[in-house]
Amino acid sequence: MILHATDNAVSWITLNRPEAMNALTWDQRERVIALLAEASADPDVRAVVIRATGRGFCAGADLRGGPPAGERVPGDVARTIRRGAQRLIAAVLDCEKPVIAAVNGTAAGIGAHLAFACDLVLAAEPAKFIEVFVRRGLVPDGGGAYLLPRLIGPQRAKELMFFGDALTAVDAERIGLVNRVVPPDELEKTAREWSERLATGPTRALALTKQLVNASLDTDRATAFAAEAAAQEINMTTADANEGVASFVERRSPRYKGR
Repeated sequence: MILHATDNAVSWITLNRPEAMNALTWDQRERVIALLAEASADPDVRAVVIRATGRGFCAGADLRGGPPAGERVPGDVARTIRRGAQRLIAAVLDCEKPVIAAVNGTAAGIGAHLAFACDLVLAAEPAKFIEVFVRRGLVPDGGGAYLLPRLIGPQRAKELMFFGDALTAVDAERIGLVNRVVPPDELEKTAREWSERLATGPTRALALTKQLVNASLDTDRATAFAAEAAAQEINMTTADANEGVASFVERRSPRYKGR
């Protein structure tokens, strides 16, 4: 099951199937997608944390939890990937609020890509990341071949995907897949500190910044500059932008309301 709670303007999404290392079933995936959409639309939610219970973060997809399958016909696999794993990763990338992954243990397959799609990644020291697909003779799904080259470059991405070796949290931080590695008993505390800091920030400015950064690697300079100018125009209509300027002039700390 997926646990959910909102606390101090932070939406906490918890993968809670520890007996299966939090392998995602079809209905759990749909629940996470829905919660991310709700976070985007809810002005009282200003940051999101995705975390997990037990020893693992997410062992990948558990297709046994999906709807009954009949005889496979050409196009079924591609359709399943588009409607499933790719929708999950897109939901994280497109969420209008900053999303933090708090990775407590092994993140494999789509579980690793779920973490890498987040805006910030915290990992406990025992955490491992595994591009497990090659071990099963499979092609990576869930946007892995899109995400990894953009995060660490094509050569390192191929190394992870070709060999399928487990990557430690420390090595993941070293090559740029993880923002911070912390002791296990500090993971939730750090995730709370980071998310609540984001939740007191200028929410719309953060959303526009996320959009610009995510789009920057797929666009040329002229397109990126035009998007930046448009984002500035939109942001300057927000109350938080006015508050930021006013607080600077008045030499005080800003009080952002997320609007």
